[in-house]
Amino acid sequence: MILHRIIVFALVFLSNTFFAQSVFDKYENQEDISAIVVNKKMFSMLSNVNSNDKETQQYINLIKKLDDLKVFITTNDKKSSALKLEADNYSKTAGLNELMRLNENGKIVKIYTKPGASENEVKELLLFMDGAGKEQSVLMSITGIIDLNEISILTDKMKLPGGEELKKLSKK
Repeated sequence: MILHRIIVFALVFLSNTFFAQSVFDKYENQEDISAIVVNKKMFSMLSNVNSNDKETQQYINLIKKLDDLKVFITTNDKKSSALKLEADNYSKTAGLNELMRLNENGKIVKIYTKPGASENEVKELLLFMDGAGKEQSVLMSITGIIDLNEISILTDKMKLPGGEELKKLSKK
């Protein structure tokens, strides 16, 4: 009986891990959604660059700790609603905590995180920026060891949408 419970627990845990890794994959090839997907292998390749520039070195140190980055962008209201629903559902099922909510001139931004080893470190960051017909909507998921004080460096260097909102988070 105990062995049965352990096996069931292991299967549930593995299925949740698999689900978490692929929940946004269905948006990669959809019409009206632009996708940026960077995995651990690419981050490893990027981190092999040598630089004497302090800012570049800080960026390299940051990406060494990342596992996955997914960004989905759309101006289509229907697709935006689907991304918003997906972000809301995922934040609940993955056990993410709301870190910040911003409503600025009708543009709503929500940032969720999964706690890490320290107060400024998280294992996962999920950002949803709702353009609501006026601007582009953005869903961004980052996993790895993420220092909240450095996250805006990543978005600046990679020129990712949502970077300004993450700068506000870094300042807080």
